[in-house]
Amino acid sequence: MPHVGAPGAPAACVLWDPRAPSGTRVRAWPWALPRSLAGSADHGQWSLTPCSPPQVNIFQAGGPISGQPWPESPAPPESPAPAPGPPRETWAGRYEFLLSCLGYCVGLGNVWRFPYLCYRNGGGVFLIPYFIMLFLTGLPLFLMELSLGQYGAAGPITVWKCCPILRGVGVGMLIVSSLVSLYYNVIIAWTFYYLGSSFQSPLPWSCDAPRNAELCRNASGSTTHVSASEAFWKEQVLGVTHSSGLGDPGPVQWPLALCLLAAWIVVFLCMMKGIRSSGKVVYFTATFPYLVILILIIRGATLSGSLDGVRFYLSSDWSKLRSAQVWSDAASQIFYSLGIGFGGLLSMASYNKFDNNVIRDTLVIALGNCCTSFFAGFAIFSVLGHMALKKGVPVGSVADSGPGLAFVAYPEALSLLPGSPFWSILFFLMLFTLGVDTMFGNIKGITTAILDEFPALRVWRRKTLFLGVLCISFYLLGLLLITQGGIFWFTLIDTYSTGFGLVIITLFMCLGISFCYGIDQFCQDIRDMICRCPPWCSHMLGYFKVCWVFFTPCLLLFTLIYTFLDMYGVPLRYGSYVYPAWGTSLGVCMGVLTCLQIPLWATVALCRESGTLSDRIQKATQPLNSWRTASARDVSAEVINVPFTITLTSSDFSAQPDSNT
Repeated sequence: MPHVGAPGAPAACVLWDPRAPSGTRVRAWPWALPRSLAGSADHGQWSLTPCSPPQVNIFQAGGPISGQPWPESPAPPESPAPAPGPPRETWAGRYEFLLSCLGYCVGLGNVWRFPYLCYRNGGGVFLIPYFIMLFLTGLPLFLMELSLGQYGAAGPITVWKCCPILRGVGVGMLIVSSLVSLYYNVIIAWTFYYLGSSFQSPLPWSCDAPRNAELCRNASGSTTHVSASEAFWKEQVLGVTHSSGLGDPGPVQWPLALCLLAAWIVVFLCMMKGIRSSGKVVYFTATFPYLVILILIIRGATLSGSLDGVRFYLSSDWSKLRSAQVWSDAASQIFYSLGIGFGGLLSMASYNKFDNNVIRDTLVIALGNCCTSFFAGFAIFSVLGHMALKKGVPVGSVADSGPGLAFVAYPEALSLLPGSPFWSILFFLMLFTLGVDTMFGNIKGITTAILDEFPALRVWRRKTLFLGVLCISFYLLGLLLITQGGIFWFTLIDTYSTGFGLVIITLFMCLGISFCYGIDQFCQDIRDMICRCPPWCSHMLGYFKVCWVFFTPCLLLFTLIYTFLDMYGVPLRYGSYVYPAWGTSLGVCMGVLTCLQIPLWATVALCRESGTLSDRIQKATQPLNSWRTASARDVSAEVINVPFTITLTSSDFSAQPDSNT
């Protein structure tokens, strides 16, 4: 072993992984490096740079040491200093991330939209375009969003340090998540109202309730008369019968206002400590719906008429495959049910460890979400088939989607079962857990985007205050949606907040990563993260690469075109109410507001650069220097002094150190 100061002795080194923002630095002499690290350096996976002055741990010395001053070596290049504030959180375990993402993706649409789309679009035949869209659009976009968040360890806005000209994509995600959070918690408020009403016997929307006796007598055998369940929903819950439309909201429904307040309090308490608290809650909220779906399937199988409902759900009509509407419905259902483009997936993945197997998580979460949608259809249509038999009407006349299924058709079907309050409580508890998990993801997307831009807010008191202000603001804005005419505003925001604007945001994310950041570089980033994973993970990147470059953008473009055709060809309506032109224009402005963020922030990025326009574009599409450093994770590099033994002699202190030392 050469000794310190001997001619030809190598210089001291700093060892670190340049790709992993949380990489560990080791300060050591090259001959004292562990064999595993030295081997990695030989393969170009680690970087060695000189450090100054050399630091040595001396455990054995041949006598007193009196050293001479050493010449200064060039200092290593400094990486940008991390932003001030406490370090970023990370998931306590892998299962917390999986359950959080699964709970975020498996939402109300899996229960109240997919079964309806399935029977409307050819039954079992609908699964063919559904899974084609899953493998060509859903999985690639899901993996892209998870990988981008995990590699960059940043929220929807800050992560675009990889391509500053596309920063508007992240701002657009923030706007979409805010609009969705505004109305989505109103659904949880409705769920709370029904959950509280379910503790009555008989159920207030059943024909056994004294107030509904005459209504049910008149509606017997009729398919057009208002049912007791529909009357309860429209008159007592919404109060929509007292409103004439969008311009006549009327007073606030105060029972719903209290339920909405309770919903936001639940969200605040569960999110108060960040992923440390919400990560524990999802162990219940993400698994409970599966238990309820299983129980409802078993109970439904014992009911008379259930087979008629299942047959109606899965009856195949092969001619439907020739309809563009079927393929558009399949693409939109995949797109929205996986939560792509909202920023929630990207934010949750940003709290992962750098070497988490993102491809495995993509397959587990996406396939689990789609299977949940399919099996939820059996729980829905088996009970609806029983209700159709009891009422003596076709199954198609009682089938519905959206709030009409969750708060009218299915509660009415449950009211016909023995022990109906129990089944009603179980069903609305399931809706609550489905909804609150999705809210966790939306709020996490919003807070992560803001906290990464302003790291000083990560201090616990400031973060709690910020979350409180956010929840109060959403609550006050949401009061408009629980007025007597609130359902009209709810439908408007629901339709346009996740319409063409969201598709355009996702299209630019896909094109930006593929052609601006570079698809080869992005695939290499994923390989860096999964380098310790099974070989099949790396082999799948070829398939995803083809999708990102060609199939996924083309299908997104098809979905966007069909969305525009549908938007201008079919007027927006709620029941028999047709929305006025000013209302539709207001909805279009929501989508345009989201899209405008892309050119707006691209212009800002270009103005910050210098040179000609082509020079500015080239600079604005290059990753910032902080993209591949530890600053993204706000974790200071840990320097480890590696112990080893050096024997010094008197000649070491009499000779001037060599210039190569």
